Amino acid sequence: GGSAAAVAADIAPAALGSDTGGSIRQPASFCGVVGMKPTYGRVSRYGLVAFASSFDQIGPITKSVADAALLLTAIAGRDPCDATSLSIDVPDFAAALHGDLEGTTLGVPRAFFADSIDDDVRENFESVLALAGKNGARVREVDIPHADYAVETYYVLANAEASANLARFDGVKYGHRSSDSTDLYSMYTRTREEGFGAEVKRRILLGTYVLSAGYYDAYYLQAQKVRSLIIRDFEKAFSDCDLIALPTAPSVAFRLGENADDPLTMYLSDILTIPVNLAGIPAISLPSGLNGQRLPLGVQLMAPALAEEKLLQVAARIEQAIQFEERALG
Repeated sequence: GGSAAAVAADIAPAALGSDTGGSIRQPASFCGVVGMKPTYGRVSRYGLVAFASSFDQIGPITKSVADAALLLTAIAGRDPCDATSLSIDVPDFAAALHGDLEGTTLGVPRAFFADSIDDDVRENFESVLALAGKNGARVREVDIPHADYAVETYYVLANAEASANLARFDGVKYGHRSSDSTDLYSMYTRTREEGFGAEVKRRILLGTYVLSAGYYDAYYLQAQKVRSLIIRDFEKAFSDCDLIALPTAPSVAFRLGENADDPLTMYLSDILTIPVNLAGIPAISLPSGLNGQRLPLGVQLMAPALAEEKLLQVAARIEQAIQFEERALG
């Protein structure tokens, strides 16, 4: 969350983040700033250390939706150094911010997050929906039935990709190289032992396991099938609404190191952001209020692929209605 913290503390007016399973939107929610994950392929990832190549996406972290629109216009577009970047025209996203919420339908998959969020997160989210309704938006229930499997699916696929992507960090061509080695094998093993932290090692081991002979079909292949189902779920849901709304995170920011010894709790904190990465669609987190301890809360809007203009337009109107900065300073 360094980028989000820097923007929140006015160290920088804007920053970039990488979002593989929510790492733009969750820090933005925790820090009370705007964080946007564009459509997969909308922004080049050239220069990013690849973690999970079919998930990773670069996006803006800013103080306002208007600033996010300006920054996205600057960084979006085709890059010959990134084969996954899309060859499509980049609109002036800032020009899309005008308009109101009249006629906009927000879909809410309440069944998906019914038991997974804190009470203050739930109350804040419902208040934002009510505010959107007062400003002309329609709110209706939608269903994303396979989203319940999103966390398991993500951590199979992302870890598998990470085990392949991070294999190149062996101390030979670039990156850290252990100075305490006597032969090639010890250089490999000690370099990776010293260079990777405990969580990265855990993910590499899990990813290598699910790709290994005898487990590939049972885990990796099954996860790919579930990912396809989640993509179809979103396509069907968007046939009934313009955008989908969710809380950004199930809780407010936790203390530094609080969940360090409980990786499962950390993984489950991604439950509301991961489905977006599985589907490759754009989403934005807006600061939406403060809890009783004056810690920031966030609301998340999701749009169909390449519908960033609509996403930003609605986000700007909801941001204006929430008036977070005035409430935070009050």
